[in-house]
Amino acid sequence: MQLLYPDDMPFIPNLTFKEEMLKELGIKDIDELFSDVPNEIKISGLNLPQGLSQMEVENRLRKIAKKNLPFPKFLSFLGGGIKPHYIPATVRALLARSEFYTAYTPYQPEVSQGFLQAMFEYQSMIAELTGMDVANSSLYDDATALGEAMRMAYRITRKNTILIPDNISWEKKEVLKNYIKGAGLKIINVPYNDETGTIDTDYLTKNVSSDTAAIYVENPNYFGIFEENVLEIAEIAHRVGALFVVGIDPLTLGIVKSPGDYEADVVIGEGRALGMSMNFGGSSLGIFACKKEYLRQMPGRIIGLTHDSDGNRAFCMTLQTREQHIRRGKATSNICTNEGLCALAAVIYLSTIGSRGLVELGKRNLEMGKLFARKICSLPWFKMKFKGSHFNEFVVRSSQNVEYLNKELLEKGIQIGLNLEKHYPELENSILFGITELYKEEDIDRLLTAIKEVYYV
Repeated sequence: MQLLYPDDMPFIPNLTFKEEMLKELGIKDIDELFSDVPNEIKISGLNLPQGLSQMEVENRLRKIAKKNLPFPKFLSFLGGGIKPHYIPATVRALLARSEFYTAYTPYQPEVSQGFLQAMFEYQSMIAELTGMDVANSSLYDDATALGEAMRMAYRITRKNTILIPDNISWEKKEVLKNYIKGAGLKIINVPYNDETGTIDTDYLTKNVSSDTAAIYVENPNYFGIFEENVLEIAEIAHRVGALFVVGIDPLTLGIVKSPGDYEADVVIGEGRALGMSMNFGGSSLGIFACKKEYLRQMPGRIIGLTHDSDGNRAFCMTLQTREQHIRRGKATSNICTNEGLCALAAVIYLSTIGSRGLVELGKRNLEMGKLFARKICSLPWFKMKFKGSHFNEFVVRSSQNVEYLNKELLEKGIQIGLNLEKHYPELENSILFGITELYKEEDIDRLLTAIKEVYYV
């Protein structure tokens, strides 16, 4: 059927040739297109308010947005998740360029040489930071990266048990459970030492076996504590032929050893702190790197450097193991896209601050964490829960009701740390505090003053 469009006719529904289209489809009316939809779930209409003009919509959204309290007007010392970090102006300026401003994967990737180079640089930086041989060009976030790492360990070892510590986020545990459900893997939870907050290596040693596919630890862990026995844990894993998987905070890698230095096989992490806004919790960056012998089992995609037919430098998709590129049964992952724009932000961020800047950034976060812990524990109601060395997060135990304190401080424009008791019942009235390089000493003093006002009333 050939349809002619007059030059002055816009393409909108219900044009004059609708009847001709219905005839061509062999139906009487539009409703027949939805005949498969059961009558009991059909609706006659939507109870929506009358539409607004663009100006009215903008005014309404502006009014709603005023309810948000940005940092530092609203001070949040919430640990265990997303925190505000400094973002150089170069990051937003370059991300906003039209040739980059999409998070989706090019379907003819070799045409996008600029973007492929950016992903190649990202992989190179992540590999150097983590001490691994190769890195992929991103996953969704650290939780999905953990799930992918454990499925990868299963494919490599063909073993059915994985060991994870209790001192990681409960959210990661839930994501991991969903990831491994189809593979039939068994999870053994390893407790943490009540004094240090680090993984119980004695329990770990007793529970590894010839069926262990992988051991996972985070450094620093969810309580902000550095795991000091990583070399011992690596030896425990490799003794039974298991992979040693390490979760990292990339901001620590300017001041502590890379996981490659203590025999990690796979490294994962959350890259949001590398130049990304908090974004109300959205758009994260999953870091994933490994030793070269596991390259072909790594999920996602890898960008390589080569030469074209004229001998010019060119970038290409070296490995494409996602299900949309190869047969689904042969794919290592069903990841359908990648966090390309977030990975690009990380490249720009790391290029801007440089290696020296990363060292200074790590020192600043470490020093602020130490200062904060010392000051909060100078108050009579708080004391440190764990003796281990921490980065920019730490746990304190309060002698007072945490929920009451949080409620009172919110009225003063301050959010205290995370109440851990809900997910860790043994940590009654324990608070996970967090701080970053953006905070100043007077911000800490403002919190202390507010706490005194609550308790001395």
